[in-house]
Amino acid sequence: MNGLIDTHAHLDEMEDLDSTVERARLAGVAGIIAMGQDLSSNVKNLEMSARYPSFVYPALGLHPWAIGRLDDTQLERNIGFISDNLHRSVTLGEVGLDYDKRVLKTAGKDAQKEVLRRLLALALRHDKPVSLHSRYAWKDALQEVVSAGIRKLVFHWYTGFSSTLTELIEAGYYISATPAAEYHDEHRRAIREVPVERLLLETDCPVYYGREQRYRSQPSDVVRSLKAAAEIKGMDEISLAGIATANAVQLFALPL
Repeated sequence: MNGLIDTHAHLDEMEDLDSTVERARLAGVAGIIAMGQDLSSNVKNLEMSARYPSFVYPALGLHPWAIGRLDDTQLERNIGFISDNLHRSVTLGEVGLDYDKRVLKTAGKDAQKEVLRRLLALALRHDKPVSLHSRYAWKDALQEVVSAGIRKLVFHWYTGFSSTLTELIEAGYYISATPAAEYHDEHRRAIREVPVERLLLETDCPVYYGREQRYRSQPSDVVRSLKAAAEIKGMDEISLAGIATANAVQLFALPL
């Protein structure tokens, strides 16, 4: 099994998709999971997966950031599209909870939880794994997915408490390493503490990373995630790459 899997990328936000994909291939990327945030991105993800078969894999989701921008009719349309098309995706995502005060102004905790519960029910119905957003909501997010009976899940870009990390590992869940592993203390701690058999790699592109020098990420930067995680784990990059790719293939049932 060769190549890296960027398990969490927002390809719908990349301006030049052909160049983005080509750079990823040249960097040794074997597959990209394109995350959905709303109806528009979900539609685009299905289109991109048809354009780049066996390389771009679609995910369908509804980001907690988007909930506050939707009226009741729009919300039902978004959830309905996911329900009708989730069988065409490799995972439900990106979904979850976000307790940042800017998000809570438009979508309160109860509203976010209600939507998440409906989406998790769809994941169970279609037997799909879940790609979970949990910023500042790690404990509540864990409680929701465990209560829903979710067995296959990744806490993407985990920076939460060690105690919650222990619980999610015991539940059989994964976390993912981003390029922030180069410098972000909480993220580095989580990567250090998680068993390598529960670690994935991602970019969350086109997020900006870096402290002294900022850069706009793309899927090829999953190599930076690998290098940082290997340094933290005290492993050689080839060994960690093989394990992380195998983890992704198993969780998302990728045909690699």
